[in-house]
Amino acid sequence: QVQLVESGGGLVQNGGSLRLSCAVSRIIFSFNIMAWYRQAPGKQREFVAHISTSGSTNYADSVKGRFTISRDNAKNTMYLQMNSLKPEDTAVYYCNTFVDKVAWGQGTQVTVSS
Repeated sequence: QVQLVESGGGLVQNGGSLRLSCAVSRIIFSFNIMAWYRQAPGKQREFVAHISTSGSTNYADSVKGRFTISRDNAKNTMYLQMNSLKPEDTAVYYCNTFVDKVAWGQGTQVTVSS
């Protein structure tokens, strides 16, 4: 049973914007802090941002002020608005719970050209 589906990635120029979406199974979404992660080529997967069920957020220093995480509890969907993108943001982006992770989805590729 598919529980996490990421979408919205693509190719964008330096300084551009993208909005990622993560569709989540209701049972997971309703009771968990949700988070975005990313994995660049040759690097370990890293934390990007998380959001609680009540909407409290936290960001990695590398994206603070540029990325905005949000969630729509009625749609069981989480978003990541990414502005002022840089080439170093190039990665596969994944969503998952922040604690007690479930099986990872396929992610969505974000490529920022210089």
